[in-house]
Amino acid sequence: MLNIADTLHRWCREERPFALATVVDVTGSAPLPIGTSVAVDQDGTAVGSISGGCVEGAVYELCRQVLQEQGSPQRARFGYSDDDAFAVGLTCGGELDVLVRRVDPAAQPHLGAALAEAVRGRPAAVAQVVDGPESMLGATLSVLGDSWIADMALGDGPTGRAVADRATAQLRTGRTALLVLGGDADTCPERLSVLVHAAATRPGMLIFGAIDFAAALAQAGRFLGYHVTVCDARPVFATEARFPHADEVVVDWPHRYLARTAVDARTAVCVLTHDAKFDIPLLRLALDLPVGYVGAMGSRRTHEERLRRLGEVGVTEEQLTRLRSPIGLDLGARTPEETAISITAEIIAHAGRGSGLPLVRVSGPIHRDSGAVPETAGHGAGTV
Repeated sequence: MLNIADTLHRWCREERPFALATVVDVTGSAPLPIGTSVAVDQDGTAVGSISGGCVEGAVYELCRQVLQEQGSPQRARFGYSDDDAFAVGLTCGGELDVLVRRVDPAAQPHLGAALAEAVRGRPAAVAQVVDGPESMLGATLSVLGDSWIADMALGDGPTGRAVADRATAQLRTGRTALLVLGGDADTCPERLSVLVHAAATRPGMLIFGAIDFAAALAQAGRFLGYHVTVCDARPVFATEARFPHADEVVVDWPHRYLARTAVDARTAVCVLTHDAKFDIPLLRLALDLPVGYVGAMGSRRTHEERLRRLGEVGVTEEQLTRLRSPIGLDLGARTPEETAISITAEIIAHAGRGSGLPLVRVSGPIHRDSGAVPETAGHGAGTV
């Protein structure tokens, strides 16, 4: 849903009914993850994609049918077929479960409010019942700040509260996920499968060292959906003019800035300073924080000297295993732009638990659920 949040937000603002088709389950290899949606309005306008083109036509027709007939939500399964591989199917070999339901924004104002928060880059979650009693199928609940609002089918009783609690917890992870809950008479009498669309704030990329490589990395990080900060203690180098793609340019000692900055498991810390008086106190702190990635630039000789110095200031062997140094993947990169690709490729591989090897040398599914990639609002997915 959040892959088309901007359009859905506009349709909700205009109180324009639409049919929403959402991937609610994936088996095997599939091009797009759960939570990805296609929407069709009453004029036949379609936005989004759920399969990269394989099943779009069939999903479009199903959306039109649900919208015109104003019927109950429908589930459909699309998969690879040896007899009909290039018709309605997934030639990549996977299978998709798709839930199609009609959305009437006038009757579900909380959905528009949640989408508005997501489009503005603020945290919000929408929980959608994808399996359970027929009366609840397709019902939604929105989490906005410390409050939540549900469709009448979920209500504000034990079931609604149970869904809200799980959706709120999932929002803190920043990941869209399919959850199973219920069957407990005291907390949630009905057994439900609920898809929680979590729109987290943008993950942070903290780049230390105001050098040319940092400028290229800031551009690459911004493209991937990070909130990018460049920090350097030297005001002559740390200027907005030199880093137009950074969201923030900070003049401060790196370790002092990091100590007062909020971080989480999606934060990437990239140390490009090449100077021990900056690197050592900064890395000592970074390796003790719950960040997702810590990398440092330098030659192998610099790396060995850096490890020695970090050990002298009390950094443990276990902490040192978190340090990606020399930073980046071996792509043969030389220019700042190529190096930025090398670094961001390593960040993606680390977050997604990828091997970093060419796909031709890797067996198994190409697309896999790493459980580490947050869904972000707009036309693309965030990374970390």
